[in-house]
Amino acid sequence: MKQREASQHEIAAQWNANVSIGDTVEYRSYPGAEPELFSTRTAASILGGHTAVVWLNGKSGCVAVDACHKVDER
Repeated sequence: MKQREASQHEIAAQWNANVSIGDTVEYRSYPGAEPELFSTRTAASILGGHTAVVWLNGKSGCVAVDACHKVDER
């Protein structure tokens, strides 16, 4: 496994350890974009062997986990 692949697997594993399916996340479609709230539909996985992604309810297609941040619900 290449180093980039290993790091993406580590990113996905860390995401899955901290974010559960159904949790609310803040997603930004590009840096500086207004955040949108979604709930996660899947655990993180690796897309094409190169990017850690997650699927969100109400969003077409998967998104990179590095574009999302879990919302702390109080």
